[in-house]
Amino acid sequence: MPRRPQPLRIAIDTGGTFTDCVWTDPATHRLRMLKVFSTPADPSQAIVEALRKIAHDGDLVLLHGTTVGTNTLLERKGARTALVTTAGFEDAIEIGRQARPKLYDFFFDRIEPLVAKDLRFGINERTAADGEILTAPTPEELHSLAEHVAAAKPRSIAISLLFSFANPKNELAVAAALKRLAVPLSISHQILPEFREYERTSTVVINAYLQPVMQRYLENLEARLPASGSRLPKIPARRAPEAGSRKPEAVSAPRIFVMQSSGGITALATAAHEPVRTVLSGPAGGVVGAATTARASGFDRIIAFDMGGTSTDVSLVEGEIKTATDAQVAGLPVSVPMLDIHTVGAGGGSLARFDAAGVLHVGPESAGADPGPICYGRGLQPTVTDANLLLGRLQPTRFLGGDFTLDLDHTRRITQEWLKKQRSKLALETFAAGVIRVINATMEKAIRVVSIERGRDPRRFALVAFGGAGGLHACALAEALSIPQVIIPAFPGALSALGILASAVVKDYSRTVLWRVSGKIPQAQLAREFAALENTAAKDFLHESWPGSPHYRRSVDMRYRGQGYELNLPLTKNLLKDFEQEHHRRYGYTHPAREVDLVTLRLRAVLKSAHAHGGADAFVRPGRAKLGRLSSPRSPVQFGGKNLPTKIYARDDLQPKRKYSGPAIITEYSATTVIPPGALFHVDPARNLIVSIQKV
Repeated sequence: MPRRPQPLRIAIDTGGTFTDCVWTDPATHRLRMLKVFSTPADPSQAIVEALRKIAHDGDLVLLHGTTVGTNTLLERKGARTALVTTAGFEDAIEIGRQARPKLYDFFFDRIEPLVAKDLRFGINERTAADGEILTAPTPEELHSLAEHVAAAKPRSIAISLLFSFANPKNELAVAAALKRLAVPLSISHQILPEFREYERTSTVVINAYLQPVMQRYLENLEARLPASGSRLPKIPARRAPEAGSRKPEAVSAPRIFVMQSSGGITALATAAHEPVRTVLSGPAGGVVGAATTARASGFDRIIAFDMGGTSTDVSLVEGEIKTATDAQVAGLPVSVPMLDIHTVGAGGGSLARFDAAGVLHVGPESAGADPGPICYGRGLQPTVTDANLLLGRLQPTRFLGGDFTLDLDHTRRITQEWLKKQRSKLALETFAAGVIRVINATMEKAIRVVSIERGRDPRRFALVAFGGAGGLHACALAEALSIPQVIIPAFPGALSALGILASAVVKDYSRTVLWRVSGKIPQAQLAREFAALENTAAKDFLHESWPGSPHYRRSVDMRYRGQGYELNLPLTKNLLKDFEQEHHRRYGYTHPAREVDLVTLRLRAVLKSAHAHGGADAFVRPGRAKLGRLSSPRSPVQFGGKNLPTKIYARDDLQPKRKYSGPAIITEYSATTVIPPGALFHVDPARNLIVSIQKV
């Protein structure tokens, strides 16, 4: 009996300006890519439009990186959320920590909590730090709590009681009492069974705040995809089967999986239940893609630089990609594992403006996909993309492989009119060069945050530049920071989608234990606790019907007695020695005689997809993009205030291993790369573009 063909796996990353799709062509086994304009009002519209253009007849598996969670937090458009906590601690999320980002700013505006004061409810209960139930809520108190919460009419409820990670009995009782309200519940010992009540409560509140929004979005997406399939080319209409013939296979609705902030995919139901794990969904795919790309070219120390339409994401990778649990999103602490990504409001769509003193600013406001930059046809305020076009760095007829032509004359006219309205006497090219310098300064500072400010020398790293605008600015940033090499991956404008395509299934588990040790690690206790976490992981993988057995990575958060924060180390037989070495490397000293706290146990369960390796392989064998009408082989481009005759290359025309020198503009379907004068570049066997930032 013939085998049913494997479903087509499509990775889709929704961004501020473009929605990127990547898949491997079943016929040629080549990587293919499609970019469509995003639809910010309803991101699923762009996804449906992309699937129409891909026009696949058979089954689909959709791997989705989404910005819904991030945008909901940034725009404060989440659900009306109630918080239930231990009586007396209702204001913990408002009090927060004493750390102030601007110590001497008397006019600093603090971040408002996501839950208003009248939506915070205390319950008379208390659990001790060792898990002993000191006070349990009575049935009458639980009934009264449910009545008061119901009267507030929340659309979601967060439950976070003191020390619930040590014993969840009281939280379970509260959850049972509130279940009849028929709204989503986010329960802290299930979302984040760790200590530090402020960070734990903040994380659970964010999850509750996002849950109805994310659930509605994912359900709408799931519902629309079968409908879109009815408008795609179908299997031919059924006829009376001939003798010995086989009925055509029915095409089922696409299966959807979502990228997590930790760098792995998860099932749709899990993402809808725990949306807090997806707030950096798209950028996480970019880091995975950058690390995979760089590894194919022999680089394992990289700075990932992702410049898209609305923002720039930077991350430092030394060998293995690592997660952090002390991130902040929109000024709010999020303690679930996330890739260590620093984001700034600098993208191709970032808007230029003058302040009251006439000083030029660029971003963080963005033109987005609607109206977009001036050169797209509808924008009225100049952006970074417009500045690059005015300086000759973008070639009008080679944008999106010639599928979309940038309107240079319209951009010149509208920008001139805008400058007159601003009463600016700057020449057009001078203004455009200023926009580039300002936005580069913002992105240079972001790279310094993840490197120099954390004790890493950027001169020892390679800069992996991707995103639609990354190649336009990467070499200038590398020059400013003395980074010796820039890597422009194959299909740089869709690397986040490529990373999603290559990602494994990942689930993270943790439990705070707070054990104090001196000289000897309690191996038997550690084994029991990790066995319990692994048992939970195995049940979750089985419940979601994932085939195969996951690989487990055990680690421990550790600190010296009296310290306030921890270092995370892989669990080994020499854990204490490893801790001292890492502490000395990080802080320059050790305390061999001081007791050590084992704070939180962490388990990462990783299940390599049968297709993940193929996705990674595709990084080194991309298909060739078709260009539209070609520009002249040379074009004037401004470098350092001078217009220099610059060679224009189609990336597919570059010969592998041949050395080229700048100045040059390299165009391809998903991005444009600017090579400054004197820099050397070549295409390596992995089809990555390697630029050496040095003078000839």
